[in-house]
Amino acid sequence: MKVGFIGLGNMGSPMAANLIKGGHEVVVYNRTPAKAQPLVSQGARYAGSLADACRGEVVFTMLSDDNALESVVFRDGGIAHTLARNAIHVSGSTISLALSDRLAQEHAERGQSFVAAPVFGRPEAAAAGKLFVVAAGDNVAVETCMPLFESVGQRTFRFGEKPSSANLVKISGNFLIASVLESLGEVLALVRKGGLDQQQFLDFLTSTLFTAPVYKTYGGLIIEKNFQHVGFAAPLGLKDTRLTLSAGEMFRVPLPLASLLRDRFLALLARGGESLDWSAIAQLAAEDSGQKGSPS
Repeated sequence: MKVGFIGLGNMGSPMAANLIKGGHEVVVYNRTPAKAQPLVSQGARYAGSLADACRGEVVFTMLSDDNALESVVFRDGGIAHTLARNAIHVSGSTISLALSDRLAQEHAERGQSFVAAPVFGRPEAAAAGKLFVVAAGDNVAVETCMPLFESVGQRTFRFGEKPSSANLVKISGNFLIASVLESLGEVLALVRKGGLDQQQFLDFLTSTLFTAPVYKTYGGLIIEKNFQHVGFAAPLGLKDTRLTLSAGEMFRVPLPLASLLRDRFLALLARGGESLDWSAIAQLAAEDSGQKGSPS
């Protein structure tokens, strides 16, 4: 399949690489051309413009937020204006429900299809082709894209024909992960101040009732204070928490924990955590309790 790929960050680059490995003809575009060179060396072709990346059957975007996605879709020479009729725009980004609905409408008016396909997993999972893909959109379009999803992920979950349904799943999932980061930070600060070994406690936790990968992966990062290894940057954590609150307001669902998490991310950024992994919010509990080991 001929695929354009726009957005070659921590997640986009390994996903594009796996599409190449999957035998697809991949054309890559990024604002910083240098980021495309490793993929070109693996067999991708570099697109000199957005339009050049939109000449295939599918264009895949993996961008950081609503503003970044809007800028490549709606500007002159952008995706909406250059994608062929019957072609498909797949968005892997974590975006607002409102933008997802707008994209679905705009593409439909141009005879194009829009599929929301956000993913769960850190860059290591993306590199290994082990992401979980959450897809929603027109059934024919989603079915057409299944070989792409199989190249980048270990399993695809389908949530109907309304693209924003997939975005709601992604926003909700990230909210739960952020909740785990906060609760892990608090309990690890507690057991440490109580004189227990944090690693021993985590081993007990993840060998009994809390065996989910999110506890194992992030528990290790928190104990090791390995926040410079950025799989998901702290500002994106704040962005996604705001998306959660926006969805809650849209559906009239109070989300008091999301309000707490927004303030925790704001506190992390105020302390200079702009370049850290979002798991660094867990160290705020240690700081609040007077322990050394604040985000750094």
